[in-house]
Amino acid sequence: MRPVNEGVVVGVDIGGTKVLAGVVDDEGRVSHTALRTTPGRRVVTSRVEDALVEAIVEAAGGESLVGVGVAAAGFVDSAGERVMFAPHLPWQGEPLKDLLEGRLGCPVGLDNDANCAARAEARYGAARGAGSALMVTMGTGIGGAVLLDGRVVRGANGMAGEFGHMQVVPDGQPCECGRRGCWEQYSSGNALVRNARALMVEQPSVLNDMTDGNPEQITGPMVTSAAEQGDLVAHRAFASVGHWLGVGVANLVAALDPEVVVIGGGVSSAGDRLLEPARDALRRTLVGAEHRRIPGVVAAELGPRAGMIGAALLVS
Repeated sequence: MRPVNEGVVVGVDIGGTKVLAGVVDDEGRVSHTALRTTPGRRVVTSRVEDALVEAIVEAAGGESLVGVGVAAAGFVDSAGERVMFAPHLPWQGEPLKDLLEGRLGCPVGLDNDANCAARAEARYGAARGAGSALMVTMGTGIGGAVLLDGRVVRGANGMAGEFGHMQVVPDGQPCECGRRGCWEQYSSGNALVRNARALMVEQPSVLNDMTDGNPEQITGPMVTSAAEQGDLVAHRAFASVGHWLGVGVANLVAALDPEVVVIGGGVSSAGDRLLEPARDALRRTLVGAEHRRIPGVVAAELGPRAGMIGAALLVS
C-alpha cells in the first residue's frame, strides 16, 4: 500500500474518440476522473499529448504524481516505450513514454489498451482465477489481449492480441489501417452505427425522430437508446455486430482454447443484446463445438474503466 499523502497514481485510457484519466488506488477503485476529446488522426502528435497531459493533471487535482499508466489504442513496442502505429491516432513510432515523463516529471508505464484492460479484469474482474482467457475490447474498433497463467502475452514485438485487424471478409469493408475486411469493420462501435444508418432507410425507426431523418447524425449511444425502446432497426444492427463478434471469437477459440472470453469496451455495455447473438454464432461456427467445453462469453466487470485501471497497474 502507498503511504498516505505520498501522491497518486493516475491511469489513462486513450482511444479513437476520447481520453479518460482517473486516480486509481491499490484496490482498483477509481476517483477524480477527467475526460477529453481525442483530437483525431489527422493532427500533429503534440495535440494528442496535450490532451493526455491536461486530463492527467485535472484528474490528479493538485496531488503529486507517483506514476502514470497509459493504455493506448495502438501497437506498443515490446519495451513499452513507443506507440508504433495507431489506426485512429496520428502516432507512428511515437516515443510516448519519454515524452510524457519529460512533461509530467514522474514514471510513466505504457501498453496497449486491451492488454491493460485484460490485466484489470484478471486482477479485479471477470477473468479472476482463470488460467487462460481472451479479452476482446469493442469501442471505435476492436482490441484484444491473451492471458496465459494469469499474465498478458505481449509477443515478440509487443503486438500480440491485435484481433481487430484479422481479415474476416476478403476485399470487404475498407479499414482505417489501410486494409480491407478487418474484423472491426463488422463488429465495433463504428460497425454498429454503419449498420443502423443502412437499415434506417429500409424501415421505420425511432432513429428517424432522433436525427430528423438524417442517418449521418446517428451515434452509438443513439442506437443503444433505440434498442432499449424496442426499435427493430437498432435490434437488427446489434444482431449483426453480435453475429460477427461470435464468428471472430470462434476463430480465436479454435486457435487458443481459453477458459473464458471477456468482452469489454464501450459497445459491451449493450450486454446480452450483443452477447447472445455472439454466443449463438460461437456455438454454430466453432470447430468441434460438440466435442469440447465452449468457453463462456461474458461482459467485462469493470466496464469502460478497465483500460484505465489496468494502465495504473503498470506503475503500481
